[in-house]
Amino acid sequence: MDRESLKSFLEEKVVQYQEPSFIESDPLQIPYLFNKKEDIEISAFLTATISWGNRKSILKNAHFLMDLMDHSPYDFILNAQQSDYDALHHFKHRTFNGIDAIGFCKALKNIYLHHDGLENAFLTQPIRPLQENISLFKSIFFSIPHEQRTTKHVSDPLKGSAAKRLNMFLRWMVRNPREKVDFGIWQMISPSDLSCPLDVHSGRVARKLGLLKRAQNDAKAVIELDQSLRSLDAIDPVKYDFALFGLGVFEGF
Repeated sequence: MDRESLKSFLEEKVVQYQEPSFIESDPLQIPYLFNKKEDIEISAFLTATISWGNRKSILKNAHFLMDLMDHSPYDFILNAQQSDYDALHHFKHRTFNGIDAIGFCKALKNIYLHHDGLENAFLTQPIRPLQENISLFKSIFFSIPHEQRTTKHVSDPLKGSAAKRLNMFLRWMVRNPREKVDFGIWQMISPSDLSCPLDVHSGRVARKLGLLKRAQNDAKAVIELDQSLRSLDAIDPVKYDFALFGLGVFEGF
């Protein structure tokens, strides 16, 4: 398939899958429960963190986590007492358990109290490539006392990770809401700087379409895929995530 045919094909799939109906079966539905910016970004960050494995399980556990936070995640983060943290001990999603949930809540509180919120925590060095900022974000996130086991739940691209869930979270927060699915509530990061959330589905489709040659789904593969997608659309390359994901998950491409 030549470049123009490939671009046309992917654009058609973006239109097909970038629809509000996409949200009905996607973890993105959780932050759509909220209206306040902080509630949206906190619920999105926590939901993205546990977005691996069975989708029904992800949604069930994300709803349960919001229940434990009294459906007011920002207020919970800022004002949780020990009894509230005790309730979080009941949470578990695969290897992310109550200890991790408590650690995340305390780290988020530190970010809102001392780093001007989540958006700013991703922009400590705005001139760096965004993947490097993700690594810096992890350093900030775990700058307070924490359980070592919890650190594995925040990926670091500079250590080779594709950081799929963090890149997905950033897509949710940054891309224009006029595109019907993502929120676009963060204004300081450009959609052109985003990276595609690379997973087994998008990776498989990207390789079949000649967008990606590297065999592993790692940080180097993200860079390669970014270059391919930016050659198709330098302004909004990550819109093709909808095409790659849709082709892989819903069409078995």
